[in-house]
Amino acid sequence: MQKRRLGRSDIELPPIMFGGNVFGWTADEATSFKLLDACVAAGINAIDTADVYSVWARGHQGGESETVIGNWLKRRARRDDVIIATKVGSQMGSGDKGLSRSWIIKECDASLKRLQTDVIDLYQAHRDDPDTPQEETAQAFADLIQQGKVRAIGASNFTATRLKSALEVSKAHNLPRYESLQPLYNLVERQAFEAALEPFCQAEQLGVINYYALAAGFLTGKYRSEADLKKSPRGGGVKKYLNESGQLVLQALDDIAAAHKATPAQVALAWLIARPSVTAPIASATSLEQLQDIIKAAQLKLTAKDIETLNAASA
Repeated sequence: MQKRRLGRSDIELPPIMFGGNVFGWTADEATSFKLLDACVAAGINAIDTADVYSVWARGHQGGESETVIGNWLKRRARRDDVIIATKVGSQMGSGDKGLSRSWIIKECDASLKRLQTDVIDLYQAHRDDPDTPQEETAQAFADLIQQGKVRAIGASNFTATRLKSALEVSKAHNLPRYESLQPLYNLVERQAFEAALEPFCQAEQLGVINYYALAAGFLTGKYRSEADLKKSPRGGGVKKYLNESGQLVLQALDDIAAAHKATPAQVALAWLIARPSVTAPIASATSLEQLQDIIKAAQLKLTAKDIETLNAASA
């Protein structure tokens, strides 16, 4: 697969990243290993996770996803051909959270241990921490890079104002800057990213690796009525899309998918891949069948008319 440079870093990504939030949660370790093997075999060699995954599941404290990935990396013994992105800052089962220097340093070491690796390719601030000075956060990340524990840093869930401020702080203190943003962005949730974040990322040459690329499964076409919401544990999260605008998007996806002999999910991901501001959308799967959808999306080329139709349906 053709690689894309992440921001100004030396990291190159495939056109799609695999979302590791499912590992150790809706995909057990054996299934996760199969998914990871199939991803790498297909050229999708970038995995996104976070220390907090999957603290929301009963009995979990966070770190479950990283632990599964670490066990897979150890078994596979080929760390250098995989890009691992993880995050720090969200509240763990212990109650710890934020972007203070002490927590970032401590939690980076914990993530490295769980991942069974010496270096994190992309270490991201999972969410903004207004209680910690941005200078403190920037210096902590800089020290981890200097120590060789982290290759590049990124931000997730930041507003354009706070992202701009973070980059200004890094520049003023001659410290490594965030090279990427991980925002929520998909065909049914466009405004928050496109209004201010997208032009800023393009102007500053920041990579974009957006999450919820398939809107929690809504853009697969799996959920078309309230009766469909019971199909999976994530069903409740897509109820808000079951409205007139959501149906217009699904209809456009259906029509374009039929023309390309593809699936709605493939078309939704291909639309993101074609977006000039996006480096690689993040998508997850819990079965090899679902993973094939993701793999094929990376090879689907939409026409200018297809993109225009989707833009209009989702405006």
